[in-house]
This record gives sequence, C-alpha cells and structure tokens, in this order.
Amino acid sequence: MAAVPDRMDPRPASAEPAAGDARAGASGAAAGRSLLFLREEELRLAQDLLFFGYRDFTAGADAILAELGLGRAHHRVLHFVGRSPGISVGDLLGILGVTKQSLGRVLTPLVEGGLVQASEGRNDRRQRLLSLTPKGVALERMLFERQRERVVHAYREAGPAAVDGFRRVMRGLMGPDARAQVDRLERASSAGQAASGPAVGGRAAG
Repeated sequence: MAAVPDRMDPRPASAEPAAGDARAGASGAAAGRSLLFLREEELRLAQDLLFFGYRDFTAGADAILAELGLGRAHHRVLHFVGRSPGISVGDLLGILGVTKQSLGRVLTPLVEGGLVQASEGRNDRRQRLLSLTPKGVALERMLFERQRERVVHAYREAGPAAVDGFRRVMRGLMGPDARAQVDRLERASSAGQAASGPAVGGRAAG
C-alpha cells in the first residue's frame, strides 16, 4: 500500500498562479498598453498637438513682431543672438540651417533697425560677430516674456514628470546636430546660472 503523507495541503494545486507567472502576465499587459501610443491615429494626434501648440505658443510674439514689420525668421535671429552674444554668422547659420543669402535678408532689417549689431572678429577681421543692441535686448525680452507666460502655465499644469517626458520627446524629434546645439546651449545656460547664483523667489530663469 502506498504511503500516506503525514500532512495534506488543503488548497487545490491551481488555486493561485505562481508569482513569476503573475508578474509576467502583468508585464505583458503593461507592454501591450504602452504600445498603444504607436498606433497611426495616436501619431496623427501627436502632429495635431505639435501644430496647435506651436501656433498658440508663437501667436503672442507674432502679434508684437507684426507691429514692427517683422516675422518669425527675425525672432529666431533675435533669440539665438540673445542666447549667445558675440555669435559668429557661421555659427548662426549652422543653428538656423539656412543659406547665407537667406540670413542676410533677415539680418539687414534688424541691423538697419538698430536691433542687432555686427563687429569684426578679434583674430579674423573677415569674421562677423553678432550681438543685440540695447533696443534689441528690450525687444527680445518682450517676446520672451510673452511666450514665457504660456510655457510656465503649461509646465505648472503638467507637473515635473510630464515636463521631463516632454523634453525627452522633443530631443527624440531632433537630429544629432540639433541635439548637439541644444547640449551646447544647456551647458552655456548652466554656466551662466552658476556664475549669477540661484534664482530669487523661485522665478524661472530666463
């Protein structure tokens, strides 16, 4: 006669799945859900979000520029010259990704309007270095403040985790050259903040 075990487990063998199987099932379900944002309709929605977000982000600055007979191309020059005073024309061309002729057409009214000034390079007189005049600094600041309000509102509403995700997505949309340009700007910004000390009153750094 077969030996009878001293203790019997009253639970049926199939009452609970193994812990490993449960984790695997949960992981599979999460992976399935995470792929939903790759569906075509979700990607088209992403295009919609980018379009409408950019439209409303630029609307306020566009109105100010229009009053001065300027447009977004002029704003881009004001922005990047303001971010990097003394930037060379060659470096600005690399950032904007435009031809020298196109940049010349944008720079001319900014220089003639007293917003941007050009100076000779220290080591190469053929090099042109660009910086904003006091008038240009004031206009660039006005444009920044108009857009800053919208970005601060969106950041506060979304929260830190969403802001970090937004930055990751935007970097993912960039090519290697654009990411390198952003890295350079971030390093310069960090160095400037370190030199000027911590922000006062929790105000976002400009």
